[in-house]
Amino acid sequence: MTGVSSLRLSPVSAARGVVALPGSKSISNRVLLLAALAQGTTRLEGLLDSDDTRVMLAALRQLGVQVRSLGPTEVEIQGGSPFAVRHGALFLGNAGTAFRPLTAALAMMGGDYQLSGVPRMHERPIGDLVEALNALGAQVRYLGASGYPPLSIAPGSIQAERGIRVKGSVSSQFLTALLMAAPIHTGAGRDPLTIEVEGELISKPYILITLNLMARFGVTVQREGWQRFTIPAGSIYRSPGTLAIEGDASSASYFMALGAIGGGPVQIQGVGSDSIQGDIAFADTIEAMGAQVTRRAASIEVSGVQVARGGKLKAFDLDFNLIPDAAMTAATLALYADGPCTLRNIGSWRVKETDRIHAMHTELGKLGARVESGPDWIRVHPVAASQWQPASIATYDDHRMAMCFSLASFGPVAVTILDPDCVSKTFPDYFSVFRNLVQT
Repeated sequence: MTGVSSLRLSPVSAARGVVALPGSKSISNRVLLLAALAQGTTRLEGLLDSDDTRVMLAALRQLGVQVRSLGPTEVEIQGGSPFAVRHGALFLGNAGTAFRPLTAALAMMGGDYQLSGVPRMHERPIGDLVEALNALGAQVRYLGASGYPPLSIAPGSIQAERGIRVKGSVSSQFLTALLMAAPIHTGAGRDPLTIEVEGELISKPYILITLNLMARFGVTVQREGWQRFTIPAGSIYRSPGTLAIEGDASSASYFMALGAIGGGPVQIQGVGSDSIQGDIAFADTIEAMGAQVTRRAASIEVSGVQVARGGKLKAFDLDFNLIPDAAMTAATLALYADGPCTLRNIGSWRVKETDRIHAMHTELGKLGARVESGPDWIRVHPVAASQWQPASIATYDDHRMAMCFSLASFGPVAVTILDPDCVSKTFPDYFSVFRNLVQT
């Protein structure tokens, strides 16, 4: 499908089958950096092969990290800190899971670097992270608009006794970046490093992923609620040897949705009740909407109604702060509900790959839905069979827009996805997998 400018999806009525998920993006990019920082050699299995992980791998290789590819989803990394290359210009695309942690790691490590990305990356705020690093003694400055990439990093003088204070209300990736970078300092000295969160911390499950993975690499963070995190003196990353990466729970949401509106059963392999990813909780959301969910340790099976034959999901009014990525799937499912559906506490959508509240509002409206939205919420009214409108869906260079709106093909009219290749950010084969599961 590479190079296709649009993809027309004819109406479908059913979905069933088995899907093996690609590796988790959140886990993949975290463990790539952790393996690069850790003493010893780490073998990563089940790595996501996508734009975001390729960006991280390219940056690590540019920084002198020895990375050996053993296949499309398996690499071996010889780690150690500091990195061999102490200067350079890194291009990090639109990969927040690469840009934010690398900013903190390189600022903590010292060296001369310039970090940049695509134009949208330069619109995604990073000021809270930069301010926290500079208050610690790092030397990070803006090369463009204040508070946003691109950035320049110069050698600084880290003073652990100052501790770190960071705001938690914009993106949990800022705290993740600081946590992951902290052992660069604690491993080289005797001082612990404490990080305090100012205000409410959003997307807490993503911090749990970070803490879980740091522990697998030998660093146990002492946590006091969600406000104070201490990395003990002497903490240093050590390779766990081999680490298997579980499937992507955010991507699983689309296939859970297929089972919920296409009858099913759809069995999703690679993620289940043992998952460390917060987005696995999307199974609770579709269960509340009327789907039948069977949870196993490493798989989930979903059956539901057939909306193409008049079936309806149950409407909802829910807080989605903990699962903002999977929440987009719920917004699309609202098209098939028995009443208006409200998604609350999703302000982080505004600073993702695009302004997702604006994008979802606009594109759902094209299909005939009545949509309302505010700073951190969106309400979607279901579409009656006679009100559906054929539409060309803009995807805003946002992989999740393309995947969410594939679900609109369960309506009675054709839907066209513009720039379907944007799914390469996390799931290059998505539309092939989708077609293998749906029937007319």
